[in-house]
Amino acid sequence: MTLKSQDGSMGWLEKLQGGLKKTRDVLNTDVRDIFKSGRIVDEELLEEFESRLIRTDMGVIAADEIVEEVRDNHKGRTVDPDAISETIREKILSILVAGTDVTYDMERPLSPLNLTETGPTVILVSGVNGVGKTTSIAKLARLLRDNDKSVLLAAGDTFRAAAVEQLTMWAGRLGCEIITGDANVDPASVAHRGCEAALAKNVDVLIIDTAGRLQTQKNLMDELGKIRRVISKQIPDGPHESLLVIDATTGQNGISQAKNFSEAAGCTGIVLSKLDGSAKGGVVIPVTKEMSIPVKYIGTGEGVDDLSMFNPRDFVTALGL
Repeated sequence: MTLKSQDGSMGWLEKLQGGLKKTRDVLNTDVRDIFKSGRIVDEELLEEFESRLIRTDMGVIAADEIVEEVRDNHKGRTVDPDAISETIREKILSILVAGTDVTYDMERPLSPLNLTETGPTVILVSGVNGVGKTTSIAKLARLLRDNDKSVLLAAGDTFRAAAVEQLTMWAGRLGCEIITGDANVDPASVAHRGCEAALAKNVDVLIIDTAGRLQTQKNLMDELGKIRRVISKQIPDGPHESLLVIDATTGQNGISQAKNFSEAAGCTGIVLSKLDGSAKGGVVIPVTKEMSIPVKYIGTGEGVDDLSMFNPRDFVTALGL
C-alpha cells in the first residue's frame, strides 16, 4: 500500500494536511510567530505558547507536557526555531505512541487490528449519535473486503430505525450480509444472532453496531456490558476489537462524551471521523493522552474509501511544524 487513498485520487499526506488545516494554520502562524529568532525563551513566552496550543484542541494536559518539554530543553536560551520545532514534533510523536503496542505498517492496512488467525474476529463499534458511526462501519467493512476478508454486519443500534436502514443500505452496496432485528429489540439479541451467523457461515470478521444513546448512562453501561458478555459466551476472547468513533469536529466535547463509551465498551482503539478542513485535528493528541487508547483509523472524507490507517509520524509531519 502506498501513501495514496484506495481510489488513488489524492495522496494520503495531502488528504491529511487538508484535514489538519486549522491546526496547521495555528501552529504555523501563531507558534512560529512566538518563537522568533533572537527572543529569549522565558516564562512569558512559554505561557503564550501554551495558550496557542490549547486553541488547536490539544487539550490542557497534552499542552502542559509539550510546553514542559520545550521548557526543559530551551528555557533561558535564545530561540532556535528549527530546534524548538523538532522538540515539539518529537514530543507529540511520543504522546501518540506512548503505551501502545499497535502496529502501523503502511504496507498492511489491517495491521492495527487484532485479527484472529482462526474463526471470526468480532469488532464492536460504539460512539454517540451523529459522529458518523454507521458510515465509519461501512468504510471499515470496505477496507476489510478490499483486503480479502469476508464481512458480516450486525445492526445493533435498534433504537434508531434510520441507523438500521442506513447500515442495511451500505451492506447492499458493499455486498455484505447483515443481521437486523425489529425496532427497539434488545441489541444483545442482534449481537447473539450475529455471532451465530458468523460461526455458521465461517466469516472472517463480524462488525456489530451499537446504540449511540440510551435513556440513562446506567442503561448504556448495562447494555454495552451485556453485549460484550453475549459475544464472549459464543466466541471466546470476543470482542477482539472495540472501536470508538469520535467526531474530529467536536473537539474537547467529543472527548468528554466518549469517555463514558470507552469505559462501558472496553475500547481498544479510536476511529476518528470527519477529519476534514472543518476540524481541528489536534484532538487526536488528547484522545491518545487522556484516554490511553490508540487511534487506529481516521476518516478524511465522505467517500467509502476515505478511511486511512493512522500513522503517528505522518500525522506529526502533516502538522507542518
